[in-house]
Amino acid sequence: MILLGIDPGSRRTGYGVIDASGRVPRYIASGFIRITAEELAQRLAQVYAGIGELIGEYRPAEVAIERVFVAKNADSALKLGQARGSAIVCAANHGLPVFEYAATLVKQTVTGHGGADKATMQHMVASTLKLDGLPQSDAADALGIALTHCFSQRGLVTRGNASSARSRKSRSSSWRSYTPQ
Repeated sequence: MILLGIDPGSRRTGYGVIDASGRVPRYIASGFIRITAEELAQRLAQVYAGIGELIGEYRPAEVAIERVFVAKNADSALKLGQARGSAIVCAANHGLPVFEYAATLVKQTVTGHGGADKATMQHMVASTLKLDGLPQSDAADALGIALTHCFSQRGLVTRGNASSARSRKSRSSSWRSYTPQ
């Protein structure tokens, strides 16, 4: 089963793709979508398009994304939430279930410490997936999210911090066929 992990951002959205079908998760790809547009609508469109390309290329069965956290800067939190929403809508429009994980749970799962720094995440992701080098920090976070989802599905993660709510495929394949009751 191919999993796509997403670390959303308004300037860079990290992604990590792993194969979770074997006994040990296997690295497939990682990187980040560089957001270059200045206008908000165009930045969100770039996130959507980038996630769409990844889904088309790697054909994941499920998507895992970092849950929104409360930031000190409200404007940054809003932009992060909008980028996250764009990624979630893209996955949902492709009929994929989306799972959410808190950053602290991801860090706890991958490093053993919920307050781990970026360097520790990069090192532990590289070690877990047996990579030759360290992934870029946004990619490492996204791979960590994918790993957390993989381990969660196997019952190896306490789901206390994991979102139990996930997007569900709608009964209809198109929003146009929706008729209010």
